[in-house]
Amino acid sequence: MAEIEYDEFVDITDKVCPLTFVKAKVTLDELDVGQILAVRMNDGEPVQNVPRSMKDDGQQVLKLQKNDDGTYTMYVKKLEE
Repeated sequence: MAEIEYDEFVDITDKVCPLTFVKAKVTLDELDVGQILAVRMNDGEPVQNVPRSMKDDGQQVLKLQKNDDGTYTMYVKKLEE
């Protein structure tokens, strides 16, 4: 499967909830509608909460993939301001 091309990347593995979503949201806010953000996060609360919070915020989660190091990368497309 081809990798998703993204416009910006943020690593939130050093953050804890609720700062995981806040950091990802702040970065997404800097993008234009239609652009894609890749978010690297830890397993557990971030994987459970950040994708759901992005959807609740009106954004489109394109993919959530597990990485070889045990982290996850979420690809989210900005649909609205």
